[in-house]
Amino acid sequence: MHTVHNARITLLATALNNLALAVIVAGCIAPVVSGQLAGSGQVVATLAWIAAVTILHFFAQGVLGGLRQ
Repeated sequence: MHTVHNARITLLATALNNLALAVIVAGCIAPVVSGQLAGSGQVVATLAWIAAVTILHFFAQGVLGGLRQ
């Protein structure tokens, strides 16, 4: 039964990490590519996106702590 639990935990962590990747693309890479990173307000917004990505990534790692042996 641990195998099913571990597979579900791994899938949840993968989904959270993929969400973090989507957030970094939408909030950081897209403005840089489109040339909208000129103003200081956009830099602050980009830093907020990076903070959100960091939180999501560490949350995904925390979820992996629920794996059973």
